[in-house]
Amino acid sequence: MTAIKALMSELIDFAGLFPPASLDMGATVRGFAAYRECRSADALGRLIIPVSRFDEFEKESTGLLPRVPDIDGTEEDPDPWAISALLSPASDLEAVAADLAAIEAFNDLHTEEGAGAAIIDTIEIAAASGEEIDGVLDLLDDELYPYFELDWRGDVRGGIAAIAGLDGGAKIRTGGVTADAHPGVLEVTRFIQACRMAEVPFKATAGLHHPIRADQSSVGTKQFGFLNVMLGAAMLHAGVINGSKLGEILAEEDPRSFSFDEASAGWRLHRIEMEPLLEARSRFAHSFGSCSFVEPLEDLAALGMLADAGTEAHQDGDSGS
Repeated sequence: MTAIKALMSELIDFAGLFPPASLDMGATVRGFAAYRECRSADALGRLIIPVSRFDEFEKESTGLLPRVPDIDGTEEDPDPWAISALLSPASDLEAVAADLAAIEAFNDLHTEEGAGAAIIDTIEIAAASGEEIDGVLDLLDDELYPYFELDWRGDVRGGIAAIAGLDGGAKIRTGGVTADAHPGVLEVTRFIQACRMAEVPFKATAGLHHPIRADQSSVGTKQFGFLNVMLGAAMLHAGVINGSKLGEILAEEDPRSFSFDEASAGWRLHRIEMEPLLEARSRFAHSFGSCSFVEPLEDLAALGMLADAGTEAHQDGDSGS
């Protein structure tokens, strides 16, 4: 495994349902099924689906999911689709409880003999305070890993402190379809630093489908690159850089400043070796959501950082998020 492969392993959660791609459910599930079989499938993480759209998923995924074998049969266990479910806001605990009941029913259905194999093992939920997080945690069982989306416009430290020491992570929204939906370098630096200090893993979503930070005319502002965020977080986790340097790597716009070889990844004069990189990916910088699986990999290939994007499973209507 090369360093770029280690960084990209299961890094991209496919969020095709969301803007700006806004694919319908049929195109989304067909795309996910195809990406699982393409040469770059190692980079594919989970499929992102709101609980409110489970009925659509059941209809459109028929025939695409691997089959759960009979208990007495000789078939091998299937490789189930890994799904992350988006829940109602943590401020509405009654709705959250109903969502969790729907998830339990979903998982029961998709483990029955002859059913399509799928598992919801993570959930994502917006929370405005530590108190809201505590309320959700009281409802959860040990089978679901929660990511709590915190608003970068405020002080995220209270929410991150509420997650610390528990089996859960934080989530930051790094973009959107308008300029004001994008945090600045300072806000993302603060978020990642706070997560590192509290030893809380994180994921990101929106605006990260390009590798390197750059101006994007479609939204009228600069967007972070996923290399800026994920490699920067990995280097911070490993002690290769400090918080000040994290801000610099987040702001980096020169692709030539990033390098990868068989044993390490680098930014300018700083390098992270394979073992701490793998540890950071496992324990800290988990994934990012993108409405395109194709574009991040093709952009890496265009920069010469990935020899073969292997995204021949491109679906009509698939675009960046």
